[in-house]
Amino acid sequence: MHEEFDLQNYLTAGVERIVTEAVKATLKNPKESTFMLKFAAASRAASKKRRKAEDNGEHIPPFIIASITSSCNLHCAGCYSRCNHATVDSEPVKQLSDEEWQNVFDEAEDLGISFILLAGGEPMLRRGVIEAAGKRQNILFPIFTNGTYLDERYLELFSNFRNLIPIMSIEGDRQRTDERRGKGIYDKLISNMDEIKKRGLVFGASVTVTTKNYKEVTSQEFLGSLSERGCKAVIFVEYVPVTAESKELAPGDAEREFMQAEMKRLRETHPEMVYISFPGDEKSSGGCVAAGRGFFHINSHGGAEPCPFSPYSDINVRDSSLREAMNSPLFMKLRDEGYLLEDHEGGCILYEKRELVEQLINA
Repeated sequence: MHEEFDLQNYLTAGVERIVTEAVKATLKNPKESTFMLKFAAASRAASKKRRKAEDNGEHIPPFIIASITSSCNLHCAGCYSRCNHATVDSEPVKQLSDEEWQNVFDEAEDLGISFILLAGGEPMLRRGVIEAAGKRQNILFPIFTNGTYLDERYLELFSNFRNLIPIMSIEGDRQRTDERRGKGIYDKLISNMDEIKKRGLVFGASVTVTTKNYKEVTSQEFLGSLSERGCKAVIFVEYVPVTAESKELAPGDAEREFMQAEMKRLRETHPEMVYISFPGDEKSSGGCVAAGRGFFHINSHGGAEPCPFSPYSDINVRDSSLREAMNSPLFMKLRDEGYLLEDHEGGCILYEKRELVEQLINA
């Protein structure tokens, strides 16, 4: 069954759907729709490049997640990055420089990678990296931010480089957001959204989905308020438990089925926004798409990891090409030996099998 599944076609269809929905969502914004139409053409060219590589025996994923800093000013409850010690309060050590990140972006464009999700820590602490990203107009850079560093210079940057899209993290209403992220964060986010809309810019929202908020964050009230403020994309990130105490917050099969049905409904009834679910239904995608199948993660020090929730690396982009990194021995074992295709209980097979991943990297 797995051999009949054409992963590249599946990923290309997903990319085309996202881009098509983005074009529709920005039709009333002339500057943004002009950029999105240009990006749509670049995305189709990148898809052809990846298809050609696939036909020649090389798989190129369309996405990368790049955590460009280990620093963050917030201490959000249950933060996977802090639990994995990828985000710390001490001064960053041996992080990739602005120039090294620019080299990663350049090579990604050459390979046909269409999206690089900038994360952290708090990515807006690395203005130089984000400025370098803006110059790569054939790649879309969603910036996953807590929103506290948005200032006049960033607003001007986002106006000049439409491929940079701030994705602000919000957990639902004021109570849920401040409960997890800190007092006053919700009001700061709302203020940011209103300012971005006033300037005719585009932004998105990132929502961590738990057993406590999954109905609220898909409600008409919540999503309608985001839409009214000009939000054009909502990315639902399924909560992955990083401590035993937080396991009850992780969505199960019932919540995941609810989210899948809601995603279908929202895409049909509210085309003014793009809806993306991560990691989404792995069964429909022929298994987990981490470890270079659909994406992989580069940490702030350059280590290529299967996924942010699986922080293990055997190769560094500082010492190797991006092409070599996405075909690292660890990634190859995970892909070729069927580990990503196995049945599992939770939403993240690699987190569930973290002991196995440790064994593979130490083998």
